Amino acid sequence: MLNQGNQFSSLIILYAIFSLSSLMLKSEGTEHIVGDSSGWELFTNYTNWTQGREFHVGDVLVFNYKSDQHNVMQVNSTAYTDCGIDNYTSLFTKGNDSIIISEVGELWFICAVGDHCENGQKLSINVAP
Repeated sequence: MLNQGNQFSSLIILYAIFSLSSLMLKSEGTEHIVGDSSGWELFTNYTNWTQGREFHVGDVLVFNYKSDQHNVMQVNSTAYTDCGIDNYTSLFTKGNDSIIISEVGELWFICAVGDHCENGQKLSINVAP
């Protein structure tokens, strides 16, 4: 039989475990499959794809594509507009890239292969707090 001190300690431990579990559940973000079943592909209207979606810190963007045909380059607003590939933040080339959103504000992604960006393979999102 537990004495009152042990019961109190057990309750505190259970409360701590429950609290940490709740925080971990809240910290998991939403997974967004870019382009849904079409994936990261040419001639897709990613502006339409973002409509009605909310993006938050902790969410995950999943880019699915054929790695021998495309890539994902995170760029600034100028490179997004101009499809410039010389100055980028990150480059992803695996074909199944998961990018965890870590900052509030606008984020821009393009495909840097050939004229893919010019043909619409580009994504701009606005990340809410």
